[in-house]
Amino acid sequence: MIKNNPLNRRNFLKHAGVATSLVGLAGGPLSAAGMLLPAQTKLPRWRGFNLLDLFSPEPRPGNHQNKTTEDDFRWMRDWGFDFVRLPMAYPRYLDIDYSRKITPDEVYKIDEKKVEEVDRLVMLANKYHLHMSLNLHRAPGYCVNSGFHEPYNLWKDQDAQDAFNFHWNFWGNRYKDLTNEQVSFDLVNEPGMREDMNDQHSKRSSVPGDVYRKVALNASKAIRKANPNHLVIADGNDTGSSVIPEIADLDIAQSCRGYFPHYISHYKAPWAFKDPDNLPDPKWPGMIDGRYYSKKDLEDFYQPWIDLAKQGVGVHCGECGCWIKTPHDVFLAWFGDVLNILTENNIGWGLWNFRGEFGLLDSNREDVAYEDWHGHQLDRKLLTLLQKH
Repeated sequence: MIKNNPLNRRNFLKHAGVATSLVGLAGGPLSAAGMLLPAQTKLPRWRGFNLLDLFSPEPRPGNHQNKTTEDDFRWMRDWGFDFVRLPMAYPRYLDIDYSRKITPDEVYKIDEKKVEEVDRLVMLANKYHLHMSLNLHRAPGYCVNSGFHEPYNLWKDQDAQDAFNFHWNFWGNRYKDLTNEQVSFDLVNEPGMREDMNDQHSKRSSVPGDVYRKVALNASKAIRKANPNHLVIADGNDTGSSVIPEIADLDIAQSCRGYFPHYISHYKAPWAFKDPDNLPDPKWPGMIDGRYYSKKDLEDFYQPWIDLAKQGVGVHCGECGCWIKTPHDVFLAWFGDVLNILTENNIGWGLWNFRGEFGLLDSNREDVAYEDWHGHQLDRKLLTLLQKH
C-alpha cells in the first residue's frame, strides 16, 4: 500500500531553493500585490484520460482493444475533457527482435514507421483540442512493471541515462514546433528504486533525491535542446506518491497519483496483492487493515502536493481511478472525495484509462448498469462524476 512520506514535507523548504518570505497568514504564497494565490497556477487544470496504445513493450497481433480511435477523441472533447496522457514502453517503437532480450545497442534503434503511430495520436489529440502528455512508462533501465528485460538500471548506470536522454531528445525534437498547450513531456512513470530492475517483486525504496535530480535535469535539457520552452513533467518519487523537493527549483512540473489508499484503488488486483482473492470488502469511509480511513486521510496524503503547488511548482495528477473489483458505490464515494480535493486546489487529473478496466467505457464491471454508447458500454455514473470536476 502506498503511504504518505512526511519527511518530504518537512524537508521541502530546505531543498526547494524557493523564496519563503512572501507567505500569508493563511499559509498561501503572496503575490507582489499581497493577494493570496490559488494552490496551483503553473499548469492548466487538465482533465482527461490515459491512452494505452503503446503501453505494452511489444505489439500483440490481433489485439486492437487499446487502439484509440478518432471517435474516442471526439467523445472526450464533446464530454468536456481536454487532456490525454500517452504512457509508452520504449521497446514498442524500436526495430528489434521481441523474441529475445534487448541489447544496449538496440535501445537506440528507433523505427520511424512505428513512431508514426505516436504522430497519429498527437495529431488527433490536438485536432480535438486535447493536450497530449507523452510519458515513458517503460524507460531505458526502468519500469514500475515487469514483463521485459532491461539491460541496465536507469538510476545507477550512465549508459542507461545516456539512452534515456537520447529518447527524450528524439521526442523533444520531433515535436519542437508544438506549443505547451499541445504537448508536454512526462519523464518516467512512477519512479522507484529496486536492486533487480527485472524483478517486479524485489524490495523497493525511494530514488535518492540527488540521483532523481541528475536524471530529471539532464533529460529536461535533452528535451529542450530543440525548443527551450518545452513543458517537462516529473512523476513523484515512491512510485508517484511523494513530492520531489530536490527538483522544485527546476522548471519542471510534478505529477502525483490518485491511488491512495491502494486497498481501494487496486482492490483484488493480482499484481498489487499477494493474496487478492481473500481481501475483506472495502468501504469508504471505513476500516482498512485495522485502521479507519476517511476524506481527512486523503487531505493529509495530498497536503505535500498542495504545499508544493503553493511554492509555484506545477502539479497534476497523471493517473487515478479504481480497478474493476472495487464495488462501484465504494469507488464513486472514494473517487468523489479525491476529485473534490484535487479540484479545490486547482489540480487536474488523468483517469487510467479511457476504454478498459479502469475506464469510462468498456470496463466490464459486474455491478454497473451500463448504457450503450455507439456499441460501447458507458459508465454513465462515472461520467457524471468526472464532468462535475
